[in-house]
Amino acid sequence: MVHFWRTGERAPFEGDDRSAAMELVARAALCIDNARRYTREHATAVALQRSLLPSDLPRPDAVQVAHRYLPARAGVGGDWFDVIPLAGERVALVVGDVVGHGLHAAATMGRLRTAIHNFAGLDMPPDELLSHLDELVDRIDRDESTDTEAITVTGATVLYAIYDSVSGQCTMARAGHPPPALVFPDGTVTIPDVPAGPPLGLTQLPFESSEHHLPEGTRIVLYTDGLIRSRDRSLDTGLTLLRRALAGAADRNVDEICEDACRTLLPAEQEDDIVLLVARTRRLPAAQVAHWDVPHEPFAVAPVRTAVSAKLAEWGLEETAFTTELVLSELVTNAIRYGTPPVAVRLLLDRTLTCEVSDGSSTAPALRRHHGRRRPRPVPGRPPRRSLGHPLHPRGKDHLDRAAPQVRSRRAGARSLVASGRAQWLQASGTGLTMLVCVLNAPDRPACGQWYPRCRRTHGARVSAVDARSRFASWNGAHQ
Repeated sequence: MVHFWRTGERAPFEGDDRSAAMELVARAALCIDNARRYTREHATAVALQRSLLPSDLPRPDAVQVAHRYLPARAGVGGDWFDVIPLAGERVALVVGDVVGHGLHAAATMGRLRTAIHNFAGLDMPPDELLSHLDELVDRIDRDESTDTEAITVTGATVLYAIYDSVSGQCTMARAGHPPPALVFPDGTVTIPDVPAGPPLGLTQLPFESSEHHLPEGTRIVLYTDGLIRSRDRSLDTGLTLLRRALAGAADRNVDEICEDACRTLLPAEQEDDIVLLVARTRRLPAAQVAHWDVPHEPFAVAPVRTAVSAKLAEWGLEETAFTTELVLSELVTNAIRYGTPPVAVRLLLDRTLTCEVSDGSSTAPALRRHHGRRRPRPVPGRPPRRSLGHPLHPRGKDHLDRAAPQVRSRRAGARSLVASGRAQWLQASGTGLTMLVCVLNAPDRPACGQWYPRCRRTHGARVSAVDARSRFASWNGAHQ
């Protein structure tokens, strides 16, 4: 409701006054309606962006992380961050920024974040991952070029880093993003020389990565340009202030570093989103890593089984020795039979036990399962797929494949290695992985070929691990 009045001896309102008042009220109503729409759209964009951002970061063994996200006051942007655990006690750290503000920027951020998760699952090196992401952005813009109201994705920036807690190596690549900062345990702050690639979608040039050896306790600081650059602050000035804020951060934890950096660098008028991700590196002790080079000969499988069993006994994991020996025996056999040298086996012991078998083949490994009792089709010119040196399934790998769907583990997969080909890995948690094979009565031979404890479906009772081992030993000795 709007009230108009005159005081004193002024004349009453006339028709012209009424027309001016109606025009004023109409404009005011339009302004109020626009403000409500903007508030509603801003709230929707904030809700969308926060739903697309990670609500709770994973806690990988390789690093200790802390983060801060401060949305812009003027409008929601497309800044995001991620921590992605990878195989082999590694972790990927991601920070990115999408051009523009509003719902489209938030939706685009979600698309890029999902794509990075998918590419990271393929275990690509950082430069190769950014190249695939660049092609994706270019394809999205071409598909949306027919829509005159569509906003392009071109210009988004990303920094992608992979830290290996076994070797202490950190591989980084960036696409138009500000460089990271490193705080070493002695308090030294450096800006590493990471090749600056173009923003995504601008060119089809290849990206480059750089490797850095980080001592245990190094802080990796990733951020977006909203933290160091503003209307009255240049990029160089912001980097200088960042160095000062991180000076002496070696004796502070990651949360304190985030608080101090935001307090020092937060601009008076925040026009862009701010993302800050700090990770403190951790090294896996050498006593918890075991590595064996395997000769490319079938007779090498048995010595590897013996060495692995001895190492697990040294680590106090006798309960998983039988399981790990079974898995590694099959993987090593396949690497020798179908892969290329060099073949290697590696065990990593942390909160979980990771078993890796690598070979020099350049083909991308892929996992598959055989269901039912159909035997794999023979390949012309290739010998039948039988397991070499496998003590449990003398009938060959096809018999093992039929039981493979019953394998229970926390995680399993395959990844490409930049230097030495490819690796297949399996991760188990303590003694929780149980793959003992029931060797009770079967129609054609004493072993029923089912994974323990699934054999209770056949025999109606759970077979103990000790009983399964003893029966297997007697059966194996009689059927060599």
